[in-house]
Amino acid sequence: MTQSRQAVVERSTLETRITVGVDLDGSGKSRFETGIPFLEHMLDQVARHGLIDLDISADGDLHIDAHHTVEDIGITLGQAVAEAVGDKRGIYRYGHAYVPLDEALSRVVLDLSGRPGLVYEVAFPRAMIGSFDVDLFREFFQGFVNHAQITLHIDNLRGRNAHHIAETMFKAFGRALRAALTVDERQAGIIPSTKGTLV
Repeated sequence: MTQSRQAVVERSTLETRITVGVDLDGSGKSRFETGIPFLEHMLDQVARHGLIDLDISADGDLHIDAHHTVEDIGITLGQAVAEAVGDKRGIYRYGHAYVPLDEALSRVVLDLSGRPGLVYEVAFPRAMIGSFDVDLFREFFQGFVNHAQITLHIDNLRGRNAHHIAETMFKAFGRALRAALTVDERQAGIIPSTKGTLV
């Protein structure tokens, strides 16, 4: 790549203050300071398997619960990815991945379409993983797709262990995102759409 695909985005509300830095052509490095350890563990999977460098800090109203912080991290990460990818010239645009972990298997398919859409078919066998409410995963991904302007399908195909299910979902998301963001040498400088735009 001759053009840097990096961005830093800040979001400040009465509920949270978030800063997200991304490098879409990174090596999978990450630094997190969010106060939500299990979400950090999942975001580390995105960085490592997506080869995206992530630097995320968040100061949220965790004394209430983690909802606002998780959602706003998703929103801000989506904004950062959208800014870093630019007009999407020369990328593959589509990505998909299947990832297993022991008994669990998840599939993620996405399109950097310029249109937000989330299909989320994940049923967890329990409501909490440690102190983390699994309902918040959907809020994270909804915030991300709304602001990254992508179409995202997440399906857990099987699994009994909630931690395994979550990990396969985030690893597959990272892999699919990596595939979609990869530069296609055969269409260098071309926007991958018959419309001529993906915004």
